[in-house]
Amino acid sequence: MLSGQEGERAPRRPRPRLETLSDLIYGLSLSIGAISLVITNSQSSSASDIDKNILQFLFVFLILITSWIIYTSDMSVLPIETRFVTLLNVVLLMLVAVIPYLFDQAVSALNPSNVQDYASILFTGDYAGTLVIMTVFAHIIAQEEEHLVDGEIMIRFRRVRDRLSVLTVIVLLSLAAPWDWLLLGVHVRLLIWLVPIFSFWYNRMTRAPSRKAEVAPSTARL
Repeated sequence: MLSGQEGERAPRRPRPRLETLSDLIYGLSLSIGAISLVITNSQSSSASDIDKNILQFLFVFLILITSWIIYTSDMSVLPIETRFVTLLNVVLLMLVAVIPYLFDQAVSALNPSNVQDYASILFTGDYAGTLVIMTVFAHIIAQEEEHLVDGEIMIRFRRVRDRLSVLTVIVLLSLAAPWDWLLLGVHVRLLIWLVPIFSFWYNRMTRAPSRKAEVAPSTARL
């Protein structure tokens, strides 16, 4: 009877090593952000410093977890064995790996203003780079000749592609705001960086799920 049940089970596809490595790098990046939080708070800090450090960590956490959700949804559809997709994966993982470091350098009170500005420029380019690669992934999935998804989901991925393109431009436009511009004590450039995060989670929470959207639902709601 046991052998009969096992025969009815659908065969499991072996998980590509690159997908496993990507999960490891995303997890490592989150761990680095947490470690930097511990190191910072091991020093003498006021209550406001602790609150500020926690908010900074949550910002990096939201960027990484949002990127990971979109990434894993795309990888469930994309043919990861192709050279182009593999190259994009490697570049994406490199960009993700340095996000915590660049952000920490941008907001570190120990760095002079010019170093913070330089680090924030690098972070903006890094952040925009991840969005560009996600846009390319969505474009590949949305192509009719690839036949990777059904018609309705293909249309959704096209919307995702267009939205990600706009968000990439918005992130890059944050460079027009000088680093020393503040709004309610927060860097204006940092507030602009929040736009893609708000876009993803707002659409994810407000959009009704589709019965036909069986593939990559998280990405379809970006």
